[in-house]
Amino acid sequence: MSETKPASRWSLWLPLAIFLGFVGLVMFGLYRPADREVASAMIGKPLPEFALRAAVPDRPGLARADLADGKPRLLNIFASWCVPCAVEAPQLAALKEQAIEIAGVAIRDRPEDVANFLARHGNPFTRIGADDRSIVQLGIGSSGVPETFVIDGKGTIRYQHIGEIRPEHVALLREKLKEAGQ
Repeated sequence: MSETKPASRWSLWLPLAIFLGFVGLVMFGLYRPADREVASAMIGKPLPEFALRAAVPDRPGLARADLADGKPRLLNIFASWCVPCAVEAPQLAALKEQAIEIAGVAIRDRPEDVANFLARHGNPFTRIGADDRSIVQLGIGSSGVPETFVIDGKGTIRYQHIGEIRPEHVALLREKLKEAGQ
């Protein structure tokens, strides 16, 4: 008759230790507040050089020089096919009514589609450039639409708002613009 070794003591406790470690990690993730702020690598950096043709006939195109004229403003990245862009339209209109200048960059869009979008949702933009290949969009660190940037009077990115502007974001954008003007 052969003799079998009893299982070592640690191998009996190993599954329990793994389970408790997993529970500890889950609890840590649940109780530690998540950092939902996406830090842009472009904050504090100047806009790259660009010159975009006009996206619609009734507004001029957009170049970097237009955003470095001494006046802070918003730069909104949008598209006619973007549903959240339509959601933020009333907030952009409210910002325009507060004498905040907003420049736009239309991403991968046709002029007639941009014009129809603006006719339906309003046109808060002083200038709108057509970024047909997303070169400017990617060059300023934007990964989607809509996104809004606070640009200071020297053409430097001071703040990036990812996603649509909701009513609760308007005051924050005004504050960031005020800071950019100082």
